[in-house]
Amino acid sequence: MLRSPRPPAFFLHSQHSPSSASLPRSATFSSPKSSLLLDSGQPSGIGLRAPSLHVQCRRVISSPNVEFEPGALYVLFQELGLNEKETESLLTRDPDLRLKSIRSLRARVASLKLVGISGLELCHLVAKRPSVLAAGEIDPFILFVQYKLDGKVDPMQLKRLFMSTEPRFLAGFEEKVNLLIDGGIPREKIVHVLNNVNLTKALSLKPFEEIERLLNFLSRYGGVDLIVRHPPILNFDVDTQLIPRVEFLLELSGGDEDATRAVLRKLPTFLKYRVEHLESHVEFLRSFAGLDDQEIFRIILVFPNIVSASRERNLRPRISFLKECGLNSNEIFKFLTKAALFLGLSFEGNIAYKLGFLVKIGYKYRTKEFAVAIGAVTRTSCENMQKVIELFLSYGFSCEDVLLMSKKHPQILQYNPDSLEEKVEYLVGEMGRDLDELLDFPAFLGYKLDSRIKHRYEVKKKIIGEGMSINKLLNVSSERFAKKKVEKLVHKA
Repeated sequence: MLRSPRPPAFFLHSQHSPSSASLPRSATFSSPKSSLLLDSGQPSGIGLRAPSLHVQCRRVISSPNVEFEPGALYVLFQELGLNEKETESLLTRDPDLRLKSIRSLRARVASLKLVGISGLELCHLVAKRPSVLAAGEIDPFILFVQYKLDGKVDPMQLKRLFMSTEPRFLAGFEEKVNLLIDGGIPREKIVHVLNNVNLTKALSLKPFEEIERLLNFLSRYGGVDLIVRHPPILNFDVDTQLIPRVEFLLELSGGDEDATRAVLRKLPTFLKYRVEHLESHVEFLRSFAGLDDQEIFRIILVFPNIVSASRERNLRPRISFLKECGLNSNEIFKFLTKAALFLGLSFEGNIAYKLGFLVKIGYKYRTKEFAVAIGAVTRTSCENMQKVIELFLSYGFSCEDVLLMSKKHPQILQYNPDSLEEKVEYLVGEMGRDLDELLDFPAFLGYKLDSRIKHRYEVKKKIIGEGMSINKLLNVSSERFAKKKVEKLVHKA
């Protein structure tokens, strides 16, 4: 007799089987011995339908040697100054943070503090760029900054770099810095350079080869000294910025590389001005002052900062003043090559006071003599000019006398008053001369007291005694004076 096959063992349950309500709803298969949970809402037995099998697996994140500690992670971010909502947002934007151990995250925070990024700045950095805590490129970079650069890079520079640069672009940073040093930037100046550039533009995003090209190009026009004196040059693109600006200046010079180099050495910041800006200044000097390109370049060579002067606030009113004084284009050119600083001085804080002093001592406004006088005092301060005038008045000279002397020797108003006093005292006390001699020869006050005045006076005194002309004493060249000295000694012998 055939018998019905015996049901599988797992269909057989005791009448006292616990109800499904008392069983957990899920189980984790962590080993072969994991239990199978059955739906036993009804008693089971032979002839009854087997209860359905419910199995739920919890997903396990597997990462070697890493244990995700959500509680500790929230504590860490709370210490940095982030609340729970900000932390959730941060973890959503950078899930890789969950794969990092708390120990490694805390070590990264300590490294950032080591280079000076801490407190609110660190909180802000982590909130905006959470990858700074997880990216592998950060540690080698920090080690380089801390130990090869002595930790002297400005923390705010580093923060700006981390904020604006993906960590992958930090790779090669050390090699690029070494390229600058090998290119000639002194080691003691490299931190100064790094603290004054846009690190993202100048190094991180700029290929090694482009930095090399930049150094090679500048080598013809002043080299790395230009970078040391104006580090933002490293930010510039060689093809679209540096080359067009240098070529514009070179063309204006008539192709004179030496003169172009001289301008850039005087003012490395010249390279920050766009070609359009330079063109507008040159065109203004052509049309309004009547100067040609050669004359304009010579003025730039003397005073490169002319390109930083406002056309409407500085150049136009100054050149208009020279025209009102009766100067033509050629005279304007000569004036500017001797006193180009006139174009850059503040009118209210400088020029206006000097104009007032000149008018008080007797100069007539809007005359060529007036223009020459203002040109002579551009390099002196208003205070110094006032002291010089007061010194002459204290010796009994009148304003008319000061006017006469300054017309004969315009530089007299810019001399150091203490030096002038020493020379006047020597003229009167040691040489026994009258002050009126200065009215005839005010240039006496422009010669050096020890090496020229005293030396020549002592030599002549031994040969011919007193009564010599101070003009003839000082006005001859050193060679002629020495020759006459020998002739006199031979004749006397």
